[in-house]
Amino acid sequence: MAQHFLLSPAARTLTLASVARMSDEEAERVFIRLRWQDNKGQAYCPKCGATECYQSRRKGALRWQCKACHKDFSLTSGTLFASHKMPLRAYLMAIAIFANEVKGKSMLAMSRDLGTSYKTSFVLAHKIREAMASEVSRNAIGGEGKKAEIDAGWFGGYVKPSNRKVDRKDRRKVENQTGKKRAVVIIRERGGKTLPGVFRNEADALTFIRQHVAPQTTLYADEAAAWNVLHARYELHRINHQEAYSLMDAAQTHTNNAEGFFSRMRRAEIGHHHHLAGPYLLRFAQEASWREDNKRRANGTQVDRLVALAMNSAKSADFCGYWQRHVKAAG
Repeated sequence: MAQHFLLSPAARTLTLASVARMSDEEAERVFIRLRWQDNKGQAYCPKCGATECYQSRRKGALRWQCKACHKDFSLTSGTLFASHKMPLRAYLMAIAIFANEVKGKSMLAMSRDLGTSYKTSFVLAHKIREAMASEVSRNAIGGEGKKAEIDAGWFGGYVKPSNRKVDRKDRRKVENQTGKKRAVVIIRERGGKTLPGVFRNEADALTFIRQHVAPQTTLYADEAAAWNVLHARYELHRINHQEAYSLMDAAQTHTNNAEGFFSRMRRAEIGHHHHLAGPYLLRFAQEASWREDNKRRANGTQVDRLVALAMNSAKSADFCGYWQRHVKAAG
């Protein structure tokens, strides 16, 4: 029996101990290499793109000034980590801790690992998820000869049952629900990428599916009635999960890959976060998608990828001044 990738030495190319032993200058070199990897690690102006810049240090921090437009900028200017307060080594440690988890990372546990407040860990974790989202949201799904699976899972809106049996209500009925439950709809290409979306119900996801899945794609879905209209646009194979989880037919009809995504997300909810709902639900779904798409990459490669994404993303749309309520989290 073949060894699982995560158990192999190839999956472990970076240790937290090696990050902890880094000097501030070594951590800076990692961020420099990954921010400007398209210019062989040489800084260039984020405003005009000029490659000739003066380098200096102010209070120990690296700074550059563009020779062309005279813009002054730092290593993190205009990125997700702009105006950072902690040393860069702490940010690299946070990304390594976050990437090392297979299902997800509790923000409370990360605050203990880093020795920071829960608020700091909360914002930092969501900025890392935002970096993941910047890649996941660009995923192209399907095309001629490609196969993709669609499925939906429900999260949030928990209603605690009454103690006495006579007082309990059927929580499946709309009148007995909170209205906060949302459907995470996943589109997962077989052998390809994963793209999630969050909607009030499965029917609301149809436009999202049409926009992001090429017409020549062969789709696979369960028996949910909302998917019926997709027959008009796609070759669609259906499986009734009350009868079977997969069919040994020529079309290989199943949605096991999509179900695998929900298994990862449910484990993250049960084991780490305990509750996934509200305006952050999409970010958690995008995190699960990124982890699913990169699960067979070494942890060092994942860390490099996350640093590069954070360094090439603009300032956070959701968490810039979040705790001061200058900018509210996106709904």
